[in-house]
Amino acid sequence: MSKIIRQDSNARLSRIVTHGDTVYVAGVTSNATGGIVEQTRDVLSKIDGYLASAGSDKRHLLSVQIWLKDIDKDFAGMNSVWAEWAPADALPTRATCEAKLAAPELLVEIIVTAAKK
Repeated sequence: MSKIIRQDSNARLSRIVTHGDTVYVAGVTSNATGGIVEQTRDVLSKIDGYLASAGSDKRHLLSVQIWLKDIDKDFAGMNSVWAEWAPADALPTRATCEAKLAAPELLVEIIVTAAKK
């Protein structure tokens, strides 16, 4: 049985959990002020760092869940940043939904699962 490795844990969650060759990254939100473009860029940059620390990268994404505060308002802006960031020849499965996020200033939260390199 594969060992479970938990990284960056606190009283509520582990930021990254690795089981075998699969990396799970908890929901990532932005510290950036500004609109959906700035917040999405910040979240995706954080995800790059979390994946790297677990031995993966965006080319190894398997599944992505994107949560938007206002899907009607922010879907196009988020997608414009996603299109710049996500490798066109290695796209994961993806779902995008609207949700009430943990704080009123948050516009986007992204959860990813990836394979190790």
